[in-house]
Amino acid sequence: MLKDFYDKHKNFSFRTSTEYNISPGIKCKFDLLKANLNSKRIFENAIDLGSSGNSILFFLDKIKQRNFYDIADLPLKQYTDINFCHPLCGDLVKLPYRDKSFDLLTALDVLEHIKDDETAVSEISRILKKNAIIVITVPHRMDFYTNQDRIIGHYRRYEISGIISLFEKYHLKNIKIFGVYGRLMKIADIQSTNPHKTEQSLINLRLRYERNLAFRRFWDFIVGLLTKFMKLDAKFHSLKNIMNLALIFKKQY
Repeated sequence: MLKDFYDKHKNFSFRTSTEYNISPGIKCKFDLLKANLNSKRIFENAIDLGSSGNSILFFLDKIKQRNFYDIADLPLKQYTDINFCHPLCGDLVKLPYRDKSFDLLTALDVLEHIKDDETAVSEISRILKKNAIIVITVPHRMDFYTNQDRIIGHYRRYEISGIISLFEKYHLKNIKIFGVYGRLMKIADIQSTNPHKTEQSLINLRLRYERNLAFRRFWDFIVGLLTKFMKLDAKFHSLKNIMNLALIFKKQY
């Protein structure tokens, strides 16, 4: 079960907003999403599906109410005592929200983990108001599927035409598409050679960053440099060669 996967793999469950500072991949992704969303609109009620502990909603302004929904309990605990933040644990194919509840929804690297992704998309559409904005990221092209995808629980990678058609079926119109990760993300395949060691190394990195000021300054420099390379990699590759995509949709009615 998906919940068992995240309860077992603590690298995902232990994530906090600090992840933006220690992971070039997450920093690259969030920066590109913020730049491309670039909305002056004030959102009344936003939700991040599959939020983990490092939600994009903390990095977006002009949101009045923030909701966090995840299948794992542990990462949601940090949101419980923050004003205007509402965490809830559950399954994405059975969302416990009323129809037309939200005007902004994010689901970053989530749909590929869900076996019945069509039901998930229908639920996403159901809880959105007319003209709501949806931001998703997904791994691109089954031709790029590797053992690393299997290890981290991916049922699939998506073709552009397929993901757009799926969302349009539920009245969600694509208004923008762009690359998040280019070919540099192939380095992630190295992690599949020893996934348990990789997971523990990432947990140790997180702890060292939080506890050691000198290391934190050094790592900030490294992350900043790598993030620049990743952004350039995503910018100058054609979409057909992009490893991970971002898509922005708008609810039609």
